[in-house]
Amino acid sequence: MPKLATRISKVLIIVVAFVLLFLTTTGSTQESKTGVLRLRVRVKVGEATKGLARKRFFLLPGSLEQNRSLVEAIEKRPVLTRDCYYNRLGASPALINWLKESDCESVYCREIAKEDVDGPASVPEFVRALNEGEKEFGNRDIARKWLTTNIPQNLRDGFYKNQQNELQTLIKQAEVSGTKVLSVMTDRNGTAYFTDLVPGTYIVSSLLPAEIESNSVVWNCEVQVKTGDLATEKPYQISNRKDRNVKCVGVERPLPVCEK
Repeated sequence: MPKLATRISKVLIIVVAFVLLFLTTTGSTQESKTGVLRLRVRVKVGEATKGLARKRFFLLPGSLEQNRSLVEAIEKRPVLTRDCYYNRLGASPALINWLKESDCESVYCREIAKEDVDGPASVPEFVRALNEGEKEFGNRDIARKWLTTNIPQNLRDGFYKNQQNELQTLIKQAEVSGTKVLSVMTDRNGTAYFTDLVPGTYIVSSLLPAEIESNSVVWNCEVQVKTGDLATEKPYQISNRKDRNVKCVGVERPLPVCEK
């Protein structure tokens, strides 16, 4: 009998251990559940509606009231447009149009094609860089592949670096309390995802305005991630115009006139 009692005790201990392990695992799994905020950015340009591609959005912890000074700084910040930046540097209309075609902030945005350096649609800055490269490499095809190395830095990616400096200034202001700012970039359809979110109040912000036709648009909208949103995708539509499905409407203003 003593041996039987010992065996029963051992079995009970094992069963209790498994039950405790199960409860601990279940509890930690429930606690580790997080939510996903799916952004769908659709902007109206004239009568057409399109996804806003390659635009970075940020998620700031806290409400609009808690981030009032930051939001005011974002909305009142002077806008330096791409056109004004390059006009100030004396860039050719062809280069400005080349950048505008794909909403580029630098010449690294897309491939420099053959027609960009040869023919009526060529970009003077690219042609000059190609000719310099051909002298250096002795081969025109190789010179075209390394063309960007012979473009002056301020024309090559100066506007992009200026935008990055502006962003870092605003991000530092947002993170002054020690909270981390999350960021995502929309795909070609204007979709992006903030993942691993815990319940709370957040601000979806562009920090810097987007250039849409002749207007600048900046977004700062409060969104709630609730317990019921965990382990699911919470859709969140963003636009520059009001619509019944739009949760976040941007502040739209005319772009400034470039100084001559």
